[in-house]
Amino acid sequence: MRRKGGRDSGQERDVERVLDELYATAPPQFVSRREELAARARTDGRAEDARRIRAARRPTLAAWAANLLLRAQPTESRRFLELGRELREAYRTLDAAEIKELSTQRTSVVSALTRQAATLARDAGHRLSDAALQDVASTLRAVLADEDAADQWATGRLESTLTPPSDFPSASGTTAAPKARAAPAAQRKDELAERRRQKREKRAREAREAAEAADRRLAERRTEQEDADASLRRAQEELKRAQREHDEAEKRSRAAADATTEAERAAREAREAREESARLLEELE
Repeated sequence: MRRKGGRDSGQERDVERVLDELYATAPPQFVSRREELAARARTDGRAEDARRIRAARRPTLAAWAANLLLRAQPTESRRFLELGRELREAYRTLDAAEIKELSTQRTSVVSALTRQAATLARDAGHRLSDAALQDVASTLRAVLADEDAADQWATGRLESTLTPPSDFPSASGTTAAPKARAAPAAQRKDELAERRRQKREKRAREAREAAEAADRRLAERRTEQEDADASLRRAQEELKRAQREHDEAEKRSRAAADATTEAERAAREAREAREESARLLEELE
């Protein structure tokens, strides 16, 4: 049933799925795929959907890789977004202990996810240059530092590289962390301190697990690539061996055909000689 004055909710979901598919398309094929999807929407009488599809801008290679990462690794992506929320909150409240703990996680997780994005892009047929890898890392740092950047990445439809805000410390740590606010020791309850410690340990453990899982997947992909290369080499060697056997079989076949032809010729000459001998014998008799 169509909502009064609006679009059918099913159609709205359809165009969202179409846009998700479009932004998962590699940049070299993006424009042709966009035109194809827009034309299909127009043919179906969905002019507004066609307009939205046509308005989609082709992403850079780095932005596309960041979109791939979000879609291919939803669990790690959710943890990464949560890490960003906690890091921004720590800076907002000037919590030096939290900042130090979360900043350590930030560096390792950004590095691991950047490598994973590169692997996903390579598996899809597009290797990322060093500049593109730096753009992916910049985008991930921006997601940690800025809520708007996090919201943009969470859509899976980035079009260009995101840049961290200048007032947020970079991964290199060139900006000093703010000092903790002074508070009387009596106000720091043991229970609160324990909860915070457990929370930090839990975040650190999850970050390490995410980084280790990313590294394992990277190693598995490399192993799969090496196995595929070895299989290709074996197949090529088998093909060469089969070709040699085929060539040798053809030579033997040609030799056998020549021998058959020669035998037939000899048999024919023998028959002719016998017939001639029999004729002469008959004449002599």
